Amino acid sequence: MGKPMVRNLLRHGFPVTVWNRTPERYADLVAEGASAAQTPARVAAESEIVIAMLMDWSSLVNLMEGPSGLAAALRPATTFVDMGTDPPARARELARTLEARGVAALDAPVSGGERGAIDGTLSIMVGGSEAAFRAAFPVFEALGSTIVHVGPAGSGQVAKTCNQLVVAVTIEAVAEALALAKAFGADPAKVREAMLGGFAASRVLDEHGARMLERNWKPGAAIKVHLKDRAHIYEAAQAAGLELPAARAVFERIKAFVENGGGGLDQSALYTLLDPDRAADS
Repeated sequence: MGKPMVRNLLRHGFPVTVWNRTPERYADLVAEGASAAQTPARVAAESEIVIAMLMDWSSLVNLMEGPSGLAAALRPATTFVDMGTDPPARARELARTLEARGVAALDAPVSGGERGAIDGTLSIMVGGSEAAFRAAFPVFEALGSTIVHVGPAGSGQVAKTCNQLVVAVTIEAVAEALALAKAFGADPAKVREAMLGGFAASRVLDEHGARMLERNWKPGAAIKVHLKDRAHIYEAAQAAGLELPAARAVFERIKAFVENGGGGLDQSALYTLLDPDRAADS
């Protein structure tokens, strides 16, 4: 998702310096106007706002640490923005560490997938100070269409955790509904059409419901990514003293699905656990 996000920043006139541990991945961005840095530290040295868009917390830690990492090179008055999905508690810890050095920190995870990144229509959920949010807002405007300052540090990651809970539970609900329709001899496409006009309407029913009917399991977002969400949600639930029974049921099904070899398929492939024609996908 980082590559189309960079393209949108360039399109809006921002000077962008990029780094990736595999330089070949950003060669086309350099051809389109971005500057290349040899190290993460060099990105920090050349930037007023530094954005990390990584898969998980361990990747972010690796990016920050070491003599050529971001942490040592971030200057006072710089704004650091983590746009990956990470645990809320760790986002708060990182913000405290950076702010003690005069670096503003925002956690700003996104929802909308690769399509939203390409179109610049991401939903951006931001945690951090009001001043840091205002400083980064023009950048967020180039990347998303829904930009919400949720609250202090960690709040953006809390919002993303809630988002992923709803997405996972809703995908399961849509899968169960379409499988039930089919099992009773109703046309699941017509059932979906009817539901899209009622209270059951959602983007998940619209987009993932279509994938289920088309049996299109090419990943927009691979289902294995939900295992990271599962860990974040369980950690948050334990800290809050909540059970979250629906989330736990769905994430255990997702875990089993991934362990049985389906991790590289799209999230909507959860439908194959219910569909009587699932043998056609094997």
